[in-house]
Amino acid sequence: MHLQEKTITSDLRYEGPIFTITHDTAELENGKTAVRDVLHHHGGVCVIPITENNEIFLVKQFRYPFASVTREVPAGKLEKGEDHAECGRRELLEETGYSCSEYIYLGEMLPTPAYNTEVTYMYLAKGLTFSSQSLDPDEFLDVERIPLSEAVKQVMDGTIRDGKTQVTILKAARLLGI
Repeated sequence: MHLQEKTITSDLRYEGPIFTITHDTAELENGKTAVRDVLHHHGGVCVIPITENNEIFLVKQFRYPFASVTREVPAGKLEKGEDHAECGRRELLEETGYSCSEYIYLGEMLPTPAYNTEVTYMYLAKGLTFSSQSLDPDEFLDVERIPLSEAVKQVMDGTIRDGKTQVTILKAARLLGI
C-alpha cells in the first residue's frame, strides 16, 4: 500500500448544484487514520481560441470568492456524464461567439488535487468563425483579444493569475513555438 490510502468511512456533508463535499476517514500506509474532506466536482473544460495572427481571446469576468475581475480563457463546468470536447465547443461559442474548424486536445490538469476531484480538460481552437455570443442569463463578461506572446508575458509577470488559463496559454505557446 505504498503511497496509497484506503477510505474507511465517507459521510456526505453538503450536496449542491455544482459540487458535493464528503468528510472521510482514510487508512494510511502505516496503519494510522487521517481525516480527508473532499470536494467532488464533475470537472470543467477550457479552450484557448487562437487566430491566424497568433492572437487569443480571453474573457474578463467578476469572480465572487476573490471580489475581483479575472482574465481567463473561455471555460465552463461539465454536466454529469457530459463529453468534455462538446462542452468546450459549446462554451467557446457561448462566451466568445466563435466556433472553430480545428480543435486540438491539450490534455488535462488537476487544479487542486489535495482536496478536490475536479479535472480540467484543455483545448486549442483554430480556424475561428464568428457567429454570435450567447451568454447564460446570469453570465456577464467582456471578451478581449491579445497576442499570444503578450499573454505568455502576462502569465510570467503574474498579471494573468487564473491557473487553468496560465497552463493553457503556456501549453499553446509551446505547441505553436511562440
